[in-house]
Amino acid sequence: MSIFSIFRIKRKIPTPWSKYYSEDDLNIKIPNISMYDQVNKSFLDYPNNTAYEYFGKKTKYKKFIKQINRASMSFKTLGIKKGDIVTICMPNLPEALIALYALNRIGAIANMLHPLSAEEEIKTSLISTKSKHLVMIDMFYNKIKTNIYETGVDKVIFVSASTSMNLLLKIGYKISQIGKYEKYPHKNKFMSWNKFMGLAKHKEDDITDKFGRDTPAVILHSGGTSGKPKNIVIQNRAFILAARQEQISLKQLKAGDCCLAIMPNFHGFGLSVLMHTPLALGCYTILIPQFNSKKFDTLFKKTKPTCVLGVPTLFEALINCKNEKNLDLSFLKYAVSGGDLLNSSLEEKINKYFAKHNSSAKITQGYGLSEGLAAVTLACDDVNKSGSVGIPLAGNYIKIIDPSTRKTMPYNEVGEICVHTKALMMGYLNDESETNEALQIHDDGYIWLHTGDLGLMDEDGFVFYKGRIKRMIITSGYNVYPSHIEEVIESHPAVLQCTVVGVPHPYKQQVAKAFIVLKEGFHGIFIKKEIKDFCKKNLAHYMVPHQFVYRKQLPKTKLGKVDFQKLQSDIGADDDE
Repeated sequence: MSIFSIFRIKRKIPTPWSKYYSEDDLNIKIPNISMYDQVNKSFLDYPNNTAYEYFGKKTKYKKFIKQINRASMSFKTLGIKKGDIVTICMPNLPEALIALYALNRIGAIANMLHPLSAEEEIKTSLISTKSKHLVMIDMFYNKIKTNIYETGVDKVIFVSASTSMNLLLKIGYKISQIGKYEKYPHKNKFMSWNKFMGLAKHKEDDITDKFGRDTPAVILHSGGTSGKPKNIVIQNRAFILAARQEQISLKQLKAGDCCLAIMPNFHGFGLSVLMHTPLALGCYTILIPQFNSKKFDTLFKKTKPTCVLGVPTLFEALINCKNEKNLDLSFLKYAVSGGDLLNSSLEEKINKYFAKHNSSAKITQGYGLSEGLAAVTLACDDVNKSGSVGIPLAGNYIKIIDPSTRKTMPYNEVGEICVHTKALMMGYLNDESETNEALQIHDDGYIWLHTGDLGLMDEDGFVFYKGRIKRMIITSGYNVYPSHIEEVIESHPAVLQCTVVGVPHPYKQQVAKAFIVLKEGFHGIFIKKEIKDFCKKNLAHYMVPHQFVYRKQLPKTKLGKVDFQKLQSDIGADDDE
């Protein structure tokens, strides 16, 4: 049963932002369909429109839907059925989307996992989600070649980054990769994407079951309220609603337009806003598996996107690019920043850059989190105030509360941001305690997501983000939880104590810095190297501390707690990278 059917609204929630929407916009009805159904409708309406572009090669909806249908039959041949979980561990390759919608078509769930996750993280995710199969980029075979046998995974389907490239690029790519990574054996548990797709050969498409809005569709990942990795279960309804909300807000976005998918498919923002929404609206997504910030202007010139969304450092990289002279950005309609706060000076620089290069677009901000399927608020067109993250998307509710009393704060006063939307997660997989901590029923009768973020709302309903209650580090747009890194480091037999803080970085915004106290009897360069290697094996690359600092003891406050502020201002470092 959906959480939205078990409560009754007791009191009306103030919505000062409602004046920016029509009555129809505010009363969005979510049809009882799936993500696949939305994309299939785009195929029926625009069969000859481009669905996705990959390294310059464009694929139309009529071919895309055939690829999806064939993959769904192959999954069915492998025994996948409604409710089964299959892990997708790839960058932004076409096969990731094909697998996602193929699974959705048969009522299965796609566990979207970061391909740069550490070996142990991949193994833990496969076990905790009880994944039946794994669809993975082939260059990371070494990450699962031994521990895959400790999971319940039956088949691993390997995809090459070259599979959907045009012939010349494919040949060049294969030559460039010779000897760079260990190849997987084509036997037993392991098969190629082409062999997988061949399982559907000569079989009739007998998939007739329909799955609606309340069917679980995707598992995303977050630190939750405790900082430990969580499996976030998202229903079809969230993606369907998000596509409609973004259509309402991004009024200039029309069928045939395109979005630049720099944010990854395992990130709620990337998967929902940059991939599913364009595909649900008859637009197309430009898939970028590996982003080179130094050539961002060249990428713009080649792809000519209508819409681009990313973290502030991404746009900062753009204005520092010098590859293209007389760059024309007249095609750009929307540029949205999210994932971290966009300061006013950078906002001004970006807008000047756009104007100088013939674009009428203005950089705006959005706010969201995976538990609410990424986008919760958005500023765009004339509905914007400098410094704000916009107003709640149509049909969403936000209130600012006192974290200690749950009482609603007056306008323009800072408190915890709480969110209610029909796109809320179902919960954290197999973690009722953490789910109940995040999703709470308030006196008004709504279920509210407690974000752990601080902000304020003004009299017009514009939200201004002010920081985090939780000790969280944002590095290149990814949320990194110090408590998780500390737990990993302290599990090393040589470590007595570890505290991790975030420190500024010129490009990544912040990076993790670990302060470590070793146990008696442990010292020397070899132990320090061992701890660093231990982190690289057990943490995703973006979580590995940028600096490892060794101390005999850590500074304390008068109350005996670790003095985080003093650590953050500590400029001393061992083993800097």
